[in-house]
Amino acid sequence: MATTLKTLAWAMGVACALIGAYHVALGIDSVPGEAGAGATVDSRERFYNAIFLGYGLAWIWAARQKPVPANAIRWLAGVFALSAVGRLLSLAVHGQPHWFQIPLIVLEVVLPPVFFWLASADERRVTSSGL
Repeated sequence: MATTLKTLAWAMGVACALIGAYHVALGIDSVPGEAGAGATVDSRERFYNAIFLGYGLAWIWAARQKPVPANAIRWLAGVFALSAVGRLLSLAVHGQPHWFQIPLIVLEVVLPPVFFWLASADERRVTSSGL
């Protein structure tokens, strides 16, 4: 389970960092249907995605620690779960978004419990092996 945790945390970090960098570089042109949104939305898109890039780097940092710190994983997974709450709230208030957002909502609902379950796997491995 420790290897699964490291692999998933690493993949999460790389994905978030790449997505964040993509959106910082392209701004509103990176979001389907937002090309005409204007400078304010473009500025917000780039700003929030710089933070998302940093969030991805935090996942990569956590994945590279020995052992992978359970508290860091729980915090990062909690933030990801909060993103699902935000998307679900948007869905309830504004209706269905672009189709591509639906699989993202599914990932944001499914992955946090997996990370919470795996969070202490590497710490347990190190403790049980006496390393």
